[in-house]
Amino acid sequence: MRIVIIGGVAGGMSAATRLRRLNEDAEIIILEKGPYVSFANCGLPYYTGGEIKNREALLVQTPQSLHARFKLDVRPYSEAIAINAEAKTVTVRSGADTYDLTYDKLVLSPGAKAIIPPAEGLEEAENLFTLRNIPDVDKITAYIDQHKPKRAVVIGAGFIGLEMAENLTKRGIRVILIEKAPQVLPPLDEEMAAFVELELIRQGVRVITGTAAVAFRDKGKTVVLDNGESFASELTLMSIGVAPDTGLAQAAGIAVGQRGGIIVNQHYETNLKDIYAVGDAIIVKQTVTGEDALIALASPANRHGRQAADVISGMDRINTGSLGTAIVRVFKLTAASTGLNERQLRQADKTYSCVHVAGNSHATYYPGAQWMLIKLLFHPETGEIYGAQAVGGEGVDKRIDVLATAIKAGLKANELPELELAYAPPFGSAKDPVNMVGYAALNVMEGITHTIQWYELREKMAEGYQLIDVRMAVERKSGFIQDSINIPLDDLRSRLNELDPDRPYIVSCQAGLRSYIAERILRQHGFTVLNLDGAYGLYSVVRPEDIDQ
Repeated sequence: MRIVIIGGVAGGMSAATRLRRLNEDAEIIILEKGPYVSFANCGLPYYTGGEIKNREALLVQTPQSLHARFKLDVRPYSEAIAINAEAKTVTVRSGADTYDLTYDKLVLSPGAKAIIPPAEGLEEAENLFTLRNIPDVDKITAYIDQHKPKRAVVIGAGFIGLEMAENLTKRGIRVILIEKAPQVLPPLDEEMAAFVELELIRQGVRVITGTAAVAFRDKGKTVVLDNGESFASELTLMSIGVAPDTGLAQAAGIAVGQRGGIIVNQHYETNLKDIYAVGDAIIVKQTVTGEDALIALASPANRHGRQAADVISGMDRINTGSLGTAIVRVFKLTAASTGLNERQLRQADKTYSCVHVAGNSHATYYPGAQWMLIKLLFHPETGEIYGAQAVGGEGVDKRIDVLATAIKAGLKANELPELELAYAPPFGSAKDPVNMVGYAALNVMEGITHTIQWYELREKMAEGYQLIDVRMAVERKSGFIQDSINIPLDDLRSRLNELDPDRPYIVSCQAGLRSYIAERILRQHGFTVLNLDGAYGLYSVVRPEDIDQ
């Protein structure tokens, strides 16, 4: 049996090596249009910044090593330019030569390509780059070494854009980060992304949101925005997103769906017999909603390749979809998400509640504990977990992984307190942040607490609610929410007579624990009261204009 694989990174190479382990006698040919296969494209920004010093470390395998260990016929600089599904042939261009290659099974793993929208002066720009592969990173590093730029513009504040903003800054380059969306890191909700933006600003990155680059003048040395502003740029990185690279598939008659993504069934089969597709180019099912989605991530791509290889080898494997779990480091901050955010839940017409819980990476009495904030999105009655987000320092990765696993396993929000997570003071807490976010969700589900979100506060205060800050008076010296009154929690019971029993109240503290206690006190004394979820610590970051000192 001859198996031809188009695309030698992630999904394609995962398929190839798994096929060999299951089929020693199969002829396996990998076509890669570029010079490299099996490279670590997620490491490219860190090589740019010098954190990964050895370029060879990015080359996980070579054609020679793959042949020696797996007897794979790896063909770099070999671009598949046509597929004849009826004749079961692939037309290959290698240098000046073109030839036809027959197959019994064909696996497509073309990946995704950088989106470059039309703009004035784009073709003439001499300092404009994208970052998807080794040749891209070679061009960028060579340009930096030769021209030694002092100013750079990064267009797009997604994962690659943020990683490049960090790594260019670490090379001593002043960075302007431009994002068309109203916030950086669009997969996160606004209030969680606000912490990311704050960290970028702290590290000297200028952040401009809600606008787009529309023109490149002076051979790219001037970047013009749609609001009329312009900036000098000695190096510009375009990182506004990716789209499935499926031109070859479409030309062959392979069915595609949203944004040109390849349609496959649960066994990775396309509409054409004996042709399979994996990786960033295929449409998958979003795990929570079951709806079609394009999720370009390395982990799912590798899983697709292995599972498609199993199917080709006669094993029963089903693609159960993807949550889109992702993480990024932004200087001293880590941001991660899994599942759906609030915008996606509204689009899906889902009924949901959310809670924010502040915690620490490990026991606070053990030195070095680092702060984190976890957001959980769930159904207020059933407890079905829709998604989670986290920002903070060390330990964010551990918690988002636990929550992603919980969603995949079908655990409910009210079951999170039951998780027995490893605890010793250097590693965690007796009440882990994952447990705590579960307790907070359980309180909402059982009606023990009634919360409002940060974006509801001003509306409620306009309706007549009085905001009570239950922090200590000394804490207010560093800032407080406008139009709030201060009654420290420890004084609340003795000062109930100062409150109007006919007026509704909202309580807030620094992180949410003290305001929850205050809510319970007031509610049991007959007051109408709501708890500001996330409290002052969250509100002050996402709405700094509402803070007085």
